[in-house]
Amino acid sequence: MNRTHDLGKLIKLTGDRAKLDAKANGTYIVYKTPDGQFVKEYSNGHVERIKEQDILS
Repeated sequence: MNRTHDLGKLIKLTGDRAKLDAKANGTYIVYKTPDGQFVKEYSNGHVERIKEQDILS
């Protein structure tokens, strides 16, 4: 087995599970985009950028 492939699969499954939980609870997930921005993604597909001062407080 390829450990890198397995780790990538586990990370994807974890993200998918987080999205399902957020939808079930009416909340959102937070993640960092490839360009370094933190965002909130709601279950309806709306993505909202988080301001840097909100992260630090």
